[in-house]
Amino acid sequence: MTTSSRGRPGTRGLLIALSAAAVLAGCATIPEDALTPTPDSLERRQLQSRRLDGISETSLLAASAGVLQDLGFNIDESETRLGVIVASKDRSAWNAGQITAAVALALFGAHYAVDKTQKIRVSLVTRPALAADGTPRADAQVLRITIQRLVWNVDNQLSRIDSIEDPAVYQEFFDRLSKSIFLELQAI
Repeated sequence: MTTSSRGRPGTRGLLIALSAAAVLAGCATIPEDALTPTPDSLERRQLQSRRLDGISETSLLAASAGVLQDLGFNIDESETRLGVIVASKDRSAWNAGQITAAVALALFGAHYAVDKTQKIRVSLVTRPALAADGTPRADAQVLRITIQRLVWNVDNQLSRIDSIEDPAVYQEFFDRLSKSIFLELQAI
């Protein structure tokens, strides 16, 4: 049996089937509840947000940037007119348990991609708090900070993205921010 210029026998049918599958996959719809908040959304938002009275948005952003830098973050992006700061820091992601598992699997000829590096990303957004009549206040701000961890393995593949939801992490940030705001307002 010889093959034609079109390829091996059955290749054409396989290509048609794969093309049809790709087209049908592209027609997938977004689930109806995709934008519906989960039951823990409000709790998470309260953990990540604070209302701060007696400070302008500009002063709050300056104090926040200082705290992030004190915590070892580099400011990646800052847009004060929009009240946004994005910062990150790189850290090792080596884990003794993963290394042990990788060594054990290597003895049997298997490969296990151990986590190698991680990037901690912070997004900080401010907006004016609202007065009782719904108008923005210049001397009160609402700040929300979200923290993510992106982990790459030894094969330089992104192996996971986690949202940091530890209340102690957010509390530490807000405690430091409170002290920084005091110093900012006192011009110390």
